[in-house]
Amino acid sequence: MEIQQSWRLRFSYKTATIVLMIMNALFLFRGFFPSASTRTKLSSNHPNSVSSNSVDSKYIRESEEIRLAMRPLELIKRVREIEQEAYAEPEADQEKESKQTAAIDLSKRLKDFRAFNDAASLKALEEWRKRKMERAKQRELEKNGTAVSQA
Repeated sequence: MEIQQSWRLRFSYKTATIVLMIMNALFLFRGFFPSASTRTKLSSNHPNSVSSNSVDSKYIRESEEIRLAMRPLELIKRVREIEQEAYAEPEADQEKESKQTAAIDLSKRLKDFRAFNDAASLKALEEWRKRKMERAKQRELEKNGTAVSQA
């Protein structure tokens, strides 16, 4: 039993994590420091090394062209237009506020004008409305009368 417990202690999650971290670090360092075989290959004047460099540069150029071709240019333009519209909107808000204040001023003036009207003008307005209603009623009756007589 003690052998199994000591085995469990040696291979815990903590030790496994540490081992994986060390392996990852070694892998990363290998990428930063090229081995001796790759250094001699790059420094030598072999035709293979020159062609591999040109092939690599060709792949790099192609990948750059593909990356640039895949950029969403239309979307970028539209985003810029929206940003410009957002900056232009405060001016529209000021214009809207000035229109609202003008409308408020006009309504106040109309109220004041009505308050200053004398009773005679109000009476004349009421009479005009009554006459207008009577004429409308007469026209309705005439229309109904002609509709009944035609039938």
